[in-house]
Amino acid sequence: MSKRYSALALAVEGLRGHSGWRPVWRCPRPQPAYDAVIIGGGGHGLAAAYYLAKLHGVRRVAVLEKGWLGGGNTGRNTTVVRSNYFYPESVALYDLALRLYEGLSRDLNYNIMLSQRGIINVAHSDAEMEICARLANAMQINGVDAELFGPEQVRRVAPAMNFDPQARYPVFGGVWHKRGGTARHDGVAWGYARAADALGVDIIQNCAVEDFLIEGGVCKGVITAEGTIRAERVGLAAASHSATLAAKAGFELPMRVFTLQAMVSEPVKPVLDTVVLTLGTGTYVSQSDKGECVFGGGIDRVTSFAQRGNPPVHEFVVAGLLDAFPGLGQLKLMRQWAGIVDVVPDSSPLIGPSPVPGLFLDCGWGTGGFKAIPAGGWLLAHLIAKGEHHPISRPFDLDRFARGALIDEAAGSGIAH
Repeated sequence: MSKRYSALALAVEGLRGHSGWRPVWRCPRPQPAYDAVIIGGGGHGLAAAYYLAKLHGVRRVAVLEKGWLGGGNTGRNTTVVRSNYFYPESVALYDLALRLYEGLSRDLNYNIMLSQRGIINVAHSDAEMEICARLANAMQINGVDAELFGPEQVRRVAPAMNFDPQARYPVFGGVWHKRGGTARHDGVAWGYARAADALGVDIIQNCAVEDFLIEGGVCKGVITAEGTIRAERVGLAAASHSATLAAKAGFELPMRVFTLQAMVSEPVKPVLDTVVLTLGTGTYVSQSDKGECVFGGGIDRVTSFAQRGNPPVHEFVVAGLLDAFPGLGQLKLMRQWAGIVDVVPDSSPLIGPSPVPGLFLDCGWGTGGFKAIPAGGWLLAHLIAKGEHHPISRPFDLDRFARGALIDEAAGSGIAH
């Protein structure tokens, strides 16, 4: 909103069906041609459109979303942002995202509610402490903040945890990543959408891409429910639906789709002001500004496009939470949801040109899509504008599978998303 509304004005708007609000982005009809089209109106697609317009001066851009803006995984995650990865290629990628997040509210002039409350990966055995030491060393070598904690230091940042030495998962220590935290998921999507729209980008909702326009072996646009849209370059940022769309363009992506669940408790007074991940169970938890405990675990190990969960995974995740925080046992579970995540063999994303000239990829993020939104969009915009890789995206090219140059971040990306 461009002006401050009083409580009375808010009440009046409610009584008249909220018909007086000014939309913060346009809802235009698609034009017959653009300089660039981006498939996917989630965080990555919106960010790519924004950076194309702002950094590269490409403003004849359309973002095509088959549903509503941010209605996919951007709105179905637990909002954790972090860069505590192991390999230097991954650290460069995710720390670019975190650095962009750190200035994003100012850049977009929109409060994304970034809360750098820190994240602690908690170890429960000597073996896990050895892994934590290796992770902390790797992070420090790669220029990312990391500190190896003992039990008392963990107690300082997460005093509500179970520190009983006889606990099923006793606390041995962990790795502290101070710059990690959370951001508001819809705030990120809306902020990018508003800023991109202000730069002339067309954001077109309820516009499913049905096929690609291929001429002479080159992608020259897309065929949609609203008709054919021509474009010199097309970006594919459709998360779990990217492989299905790639097949329409005539190539295969090494990707499988899984369900990833999360849950929210009823609100309580503040008991946790950081993000906690327990390595023994893979359960992680943070407390929202409203007081709800937001928690989840690993992916369901059955391929599925269903955006729902199942009771066995609920039981495992809740058990892991209560092992770490017995005091939360009396809380009611308020709601549960699931997203569908696109996982490739080395659990690292696919960023780069596709086998079809003119079509560029930003997908395969698995459980790491939300935390990577600014970097994914920034790098896809570079690819579309320049037609070539940025050094940060080059290791994540699709050709790494043929070269055997995998970046196996399964341990770093499979949990604490």
